[in-house]
Amino acid sequence: MDLIFDDAYFMRKALDEANYAYEKGEIPVGVVIVIKQQIIARGHNLTEMLNDVTAHAEMQAITAAANFLGGKYLKDCTMYVTLEPCQMCAGALYWSQLSNLVFAASDHERGYRKFGGQLHPKTKVKNGIMEEEASKLLKRFFIERRNLN
Repeated sequence: MDLIFDDAYFMRKALDEANYAYEKGEIPVGVVIVIKQQIIARGHNLTEMLNDVTAHAEMQAITAAANFLGGKYLKDCTMYVTLEPCQMCAGALYWSQLSNLVFAASDHERGYRKFGGQLHPKTKVKNGIMEEEASKLLKRFFIERRNLN
């Protein structure tokens, strides 16, 4: 069986990261960064564990990818993330000059598009890849949180 390295394949890897966050009691957002069909960075939310509002999945992965590449720019890289990035993460993606952003679920309340956030002008964006799976995980997380309180 040949593996097909398409958007769905890499989004499944990002969903694996979101599930790690879910298991840790973090908002279940996961990300992978890919260059030339190779995952060079992974991340998931760590805001609760690190007690740090900037410890979003995207921020973790940007740092890991920059370390892997030995430079701060993520040209020729694609980020797969399970939820539309927030304004803060979009700003970091802007400065990193990310080439491609693929996200699963839109964030109508806190996503970068709601607040007029911008990505680098050369960044290409796709959304809706495995949106249903990502949305279900997020909804389950917040329903469980509400029931605990």
